[in-house]
Amino acid sequence: MDPVIIVGAGPVGLALSLALASQGVPSVVLDEGPGKEDPRPARTVVLRADMASMVERLGCATLRDEGVRWVGWRSVRRRQQMRHIELSLGLGDTESDGEGPAAPLHIPQHALARGLRDAIAGQELVQLVTDARLDTIEQDARGVTAHTRGSGPGSGTSGTWWRGSHLVGCDGARSTVRKLLSIRFPGRTAVERHAVAALRTELPWPGEALLHRQPPWRGGGDEVTARPLPDGVWRIDWLLPARGDLVTPDALVTKIRDTLAGWCGGVTPPYELIDTGVHTLHHRLARRWRVDRVFLAGDAAHLLGAVGTQGLDEGLRDADNLAWKLAYAWHHGASDTLLDSYQSERRAAVASRLRAADQSLPVLRGGGGLRTYLPGGSRSHDALLTDGHLGRGPLGAPPAYPHSPLAPQDAGSSRSAVGTGAGAPVEDVRVTAPDGTTVRLRDRLGQGRLLVVLVAPGTGVWDRRHWVSAGVMPRLAEAVRALPVKAELLVTEAYPGAGAHTVLLVRPDGHLVASFPGVRPDELYAAADATRGGKAEPSVKEISPGATPSDRTADIN
Repeated sequence: MDPVIIVGAGPVGLALSLALASQGVPSVVLDEGPGKEDPRPARTVVLRADMASMVERLGCATLRDEGVRWVGWRSVRRRQQMRHIELSLGLGDTESDGEGPAAPLHIPQHALARGLRDAIAGQELVQLVTDARLDTIEQDARGVTAHTRGSGPGSGTSGTWWRGSHLVGCDGARSTVRKLLSIRFPGRTAVERHAVAALRTELPWPGEALLHRQPPWRGGGDEVTARPLPDGVWRIDWLLPARGDLVTPDALVTKIRDTLAGWCGGVTPPYELIDTGVHTLHHRLARRWRVDRVFLAGDAAHLLGAVGTQGLDEGLRDADNLAWKLAYAWHHGASDTLLDSYQSERRAAVASRLRAADQSLPVLRGGGGLRTYLPGGSRSHDALLTDGHLGRGPLGAPPAYPHSPLAPQDAGSSRSAVGTGAGAPVEDVRVTAPDGTTVRLRDRLGQGRLLVVLVAPGTGVWDRRHWVSAGVMPRLAEAVRALPVKAELLVTEAYPGAGAHTVLLVRPDGHLVASFPGVRPDELYAAADATRGGKAEPSVKEISPGATPSDRTADIN
C-alpha cells in the first residue's frame, strides 16, 4: 500500500511521520526547505507534560538535552507577588500526585525540530525529501497524487509525482495544501505582539518562570514574562500594543536593561544578548480539516497563542489524534466515522480554546471589563493568565472529547464513574503488563492499539505468576483477545476514583473511552467497536481524473 504523504517538515509534520512509523505506517515527508533549521534561540516552544511525553516517546533526545522543565511559577503585579506555585518535575501529570502541577517543558523550536529529524534518520519507514515545493493535489477512490517542483535529487525539470494513501498538510500558516483545497481560513490578525529577547544572565528565581504585570519601572509596559532555558539562558517577552510602532534595537536594549534592573534591585546585572525578535500572534481556524483523503494539521489548520495558549502544543495534539486513525485506515481500512472524527474532535477543541482566549482578551488587555465590577478582579486576571501558561483551565488544559462520534452510544448502568471523564486524557499511573514489565501508562500509548487497564489493588506486591491467573484476569484476558481491534491488557494498583476490579478502555492517544465495574465482555466489545468507528465502509466516491480543481473542492465552502 502507498505511504502517507506529509507536506511540511516542521515539528508537527516530523512528529506525525514518527507517530505513523511507530504504528507500522510508512510516510513521505515533503520539505520545501533544505532540511535543516536555522538556530533562533528567541523562538521557543512550551510543551505541556503529555505532549512532551509524546515527543520523547517518538525518540526526540533534544528534549532531555536542550529543554528545561520549570521548577516553579511566579506572578507579580506591580510590586506585589500574586502567587508562587511549585511545579512537579516527576512523572505524574496532575496535582493528585501531591507534587503540584506538572512542569511545562521549554525548548528552542530549532532544537525540537533537530531532535525529531535525528529520530527520523534512524527510521526506515520515513522518507524525508528536501527542496520539494507542492503545486498539485489530485484524489481518486484509491489514494492521493501530489506533484512537487524543486532542486532536490531526482526532481528533474518537470518535477516529481508522489502517490500516497492519504495526504496531510502540515505546511504552516500559509499552507499550500489548504489553498489548493480552497479551504477558508478566517480569524483575527495581530491579536498580540511581543518583543522577544533570548539572553544569558542570572535572575533572582533560578529555574522558575515569571509573569510580571504592570511592572513599576518606566517603560515596563503592561506585561513581561521570563522563562528559563538551559545554560542560564532566559527568554523574555514584553507585551506590545497590537498595532504599535516598530521596536528599534536601541529601544529593545533599553527595555532589557530597565527590566533586569527592576528585577535585580535597581542594578542591571551582566548579561549576554543572544537573539531578539518581534512575535506577532494571530487567531485563525480553517473551515474544514478533512477533504476525502486529505487532512490539515498544525498551523495549516489553526493559529493561536495569545494569553499563554500554545499553538505548537495543539499541533502536536493534532498529530497524536490523527496518527492512530490513519494507521488503522492504512492497515485495516476505516469508516468515514473514524476519519471524520479527527475534524470533529480536534477542530472543536481548538475552537473552544480560541473562544476562551478571545473572551479573555478584552478583560485582560482592555483596561476595563470585569475589573471594574468584580472585587479581586486583578487576582482573577492573574489566575486566567497562570492557567494559560501552565496548561490549566479553558485556556490550557488538555482537551476532552466527550461528544466524539467515536464515543460508545450506550452509557447506561454498565458504566463505572472514575476520576477521569469519558473522552478526557487518562492519568499517567504506573501499569504492569502481563509479561511483568512496569512502566508509566503514557509509555504504552501511540502503538496503534487500545489499552485495557484493570484496577487491581495489591498486584504490586504479589508475584506475577499468581495474579496473572487469578480472580478476573483470565476472563478479562479472554475478553481482550476477542475485541474487534488489537488491544493490550495492563494492570494498575490504583486509579483516581476507581474501585477494585474497575476496567478502563483507553484509546491509542490516551483518551478514556469508557470504564466498567468489572469484566463486561459484551460492553467492552461494543465500546471497542465504537472506537474504531464501526466496520470499514466503501472507499470515497470515485473522482473523475479529468475533473478540475473546482470540481474536486466545490463542496467545501
